[in-house]
Amino acid sequence: MAALPASTRFGYSLGSFATGAFGTVPGLLLLPYLTDTMAVPGAVAGVIVLVPKAWDVVFNPFAGRLSDASLAKRGSRRRFLLAGGLGVAVLFAAIFAHPGFGRVPLDAAYVVLAFLLCATAFAFFQVPYNALPAEITDSYDERTKLTSWRIGLLAVAILISGGVAPGIANGVGGIAGYRLMGIAMGLVILVGTIGVYLGTRGAPVGSRRPTTAGWRDLLATMRQWRSFRWLLGVYFVQSLGLGTLLAGVSYAARYVFGDAGLQSALFVGFVGPALVMMPVWPRIGAKWGKLWGFRFACISFAVGALGLLATQVVPLAVAFVFVALAGVGYAGIQVFPLAILPDLISAEEERTGATRAGVAAGVWTASETLGLALGPGLFGLVLSLGGYVSSVDASAAQPGSAVTAIAIGFALMPAVLVAAGIPLLRRSMLDDQPRPFAG
Repeated sequence: MAALPASTRFGYSLGSFATGAFGTVPGLLLLPYLTDTMAVPGAVAGVIVLVPKAWDVVFNPFAGRLSDASLAKRGSRRRFLLAGGLGVAVLFAAIFAHPGFGRVPLDAAYVVLAFLLCATAFAFFQVPYNALPAEITDSYDERTKLTSWRIGLLAVAILISGGVAPGIANGVGGIAGYRLMGIAMGLVILVGTIGVYLGTRGAPVGSRRPTTAGWRDLLATMRQWRSFRWLLGVYFVQSLGLGTLLAGVSYAARYVFGDAGLQSALFVGFVGPALVMMPVWPRIGAKWGKLWGFRFACISFAVGALGLLATQVVPLAVAFVFVALAGVGYAGIQVFPLAILPDLISAEEERTGATRAGVAAGVWTASETLGLALGPGLFGLVLSLGGYVSSVDASAAQPGSAVTAIAIGFALMPAVLVAAGIPLLRRSMLDDQPRPFAG
């Protein structure tokens, strides 16, 4: 198949501004928003972050089936991208609007509802977005290039979202800061939505194969699809680790590093090296193979995260070296699974003769969503066990046990969880025929 034009690669990759903002900012700021402006206890705040994402775990495969049905009937998934993305942009701002009911349960219930609706809208955007690479091209090399472009812009989106959002929230301060941040990030999501919708209008969007008939067929497919199950397991465990790390950045800046103003610097120090490494990891994969490249990335992240346990006893510059090392690994554990996924989808569709991209993307997104949601929930539980004191203005003094809990949740747990994915990286993931990246 002919090479995709650069405009298609770039247009598709613009969707990363929507996925990057939605995937990063709630994990980074929603927990402190709840504990430090609404006085929601840490464990309860963790549950609030989890519930809408848990709903997505159930709903995403359903959204995938609807997306596949739309492809079979209309020949396109793009209307889901547009409608879902517009909904996410509006509802994201609503999450951080802070209704000010004056009662913690009512304020918290509002956040749950807004986040639940936003997560539902995101499913209609993310599922077809993940399905498109398997349909835009049937070339192995072109899919790798498309994924590299996507991950490159995703790193930029995460850098912007993760660096700017805390800067706005902390710079303005209080409830007003979170409100302004929500609007700003909603605009970023809107730009990504319109960009991918317009950027893919001239691209092929798949053949009209039969869709998965029902849940029984879906479960049968998953039971037989061994390579997908292995890759899914790795991605889930590592998403859990990344979710835990993201949830701890705000707390670590204030109580471990001792300066709330370092929050944006920490994020830039993490994502900046990741951005530089995005084009490097495929070359490492070409030399050593995808699975070994994936393992190297896991080790880099785990070593960097473990090094952050020494933050309070080493110079700040040394701590940022560990932050950068974790960022280097983060780039790899984003690139490799997303480079493998479209090929697994294509092989399964050839085997069955039926559309699997939407359903697979739904299950994939559900796994990622659950991991990223359980991460803040797990971090919130650790905060409670450590005796963290919630407040309405982030001014409460914290006991030493709370600071220790923050360090464990921010550094130790992400390292262990990402490293736990290494034993799952088996050759069967690539159907015993691992292929190198395109050079």
